[in-house]
Amino acid sequence: MAPADRFRFPDLLGEATADIGSRPGRLVTTIVGTVLGIAALIATIGLAQTAAGQIARQFDANAATQLVVGPRTANTGGGATIAAGALPWDAVSRLERLAGIESAAVLAEVQLPEAVVTAVPVNDPSRPPSAPPPIYAASAELLDTVGGRLATGRFFDAGHDGRADRVAVLGIRAAERLGLQRVDTQPSVFIDGIAYAVLGVVGSADVRAELLNAVIVPTETARADFRLAAPGDVQARIAIGAGPQLRNQAALALAPDDPESLEVRAPDGRSELGRDVQADVNGVFLVLAVIVLLAGGVGIANVTMLSVMERVGEIGLRRAIGATGRQIAGQFVAESVVIGLLGGLIGAALGVFAVVVISVVRDWTPVVDPRVAVGGALLGAVVGLVAGGLPAHRAARIEPVDALRGGT
Repeated sequence: MAPADRFRFPDLLGEATADIGSRPGRLVTTIVGTVLGIAALIATIGLAQTAAGQIARQFDANAATQLVVGPRTANTGGGATIAAGALPWDAVSRLERLAGIESAAVLAEVQLPEAVVTAVPVNDPSRPPSAPPPIYAASAELLDTVGGRLATGRFFDAGHDGRADRVAVLGIRAAERLGLQRVDTQPSVFIDGIAYAVLGVVGSADVRAELLNAVIVPTETARADFRLAAPGDVQARIAIGAGPQLRNQAALALAPDDPESLEVRAPDGRSELGRDVQADVNGVFLVLAVIVLLAGGVGIANVTMLSVMERVGEIGLRRAIGATGRQIAGQFVAESVVIGLLGGLIGAALGVFAVVVISVVRDWTPVVDPRVAVGGALLGAVVGLVAGGLPAHRAARIEPVDALRGGT
């Protein structure tokens, strides 16, 4: 006599997969719910991670990343103030040795109350008087430090500075006032009759917007021509979160004998608001993902239950030729797991694709954890297993006689 349970697992899997392939219409109907559920889950988790990263980058991009060190001023009692200290000329090299300093430059306004700044060598007495643009002395690293962008030409380099070359760079508004919009003709700007070759025009700056109205010359040139005594301040671009540390170190690096004579203005660490918003976004997307997953599981259960009702006659025939209730239940569970796994694979692929497409359209950096994608595919099989449990139990309880009488 044959054993009651003569079907092995490979036989069961073969029956389940064969039945799935014989009904492509029902397969498509069943798998759509799984695909949409898993795809929505992967997409929501991926978009949550991507959006959280984008929000963090936005907060970081808008965070203050500038450090300014200048002499501390003291009140003389008559309303005037004097500088309590002075910056060294090698302030840039001293600061760049500190961790967290990305770029630094010295900057000083050159005080020339009677200076005449023109774009022509001849002073026209008939021309109405106008206030000259301010003159600044700066080191060659200024453009990178303040996030400046050139409208045309170039910025002077360390070689110009070291040789005290008579060169200048104009802010865009100063260039408009002087009528110098191009540098390919090698124009010059005249400060009290002395010619300075214009190398370029600064079109914008993230900080120190006053430079757009100014004439900028190298520091050594200002020392030689205008007897500039000391830098006004030193500007530095720092790494995000390095502000608290550099606030304590910068003054010691620039004035180790008297750090209290310098005033350091540095930003705080990364914004707590950015972290809070990022956590809230993750929470919202996670709730949406769970809701979508539950909806997908309910859809699989409904379609599987309808499949059982449609196949009552087939179930009765299988029972009549010797299939046990456990085998019938195992067949429906296996079908649900295979369908869920197939839907999970397709859904995970679609979810990852959706995250990448949306990120590209929004000019974001897509963030997809590979473990989430693999887990989503396996989760489809788990959802199929859970969703197919009740219909399989119901199919196993159908008696052969009742099934053959009422089956179609």
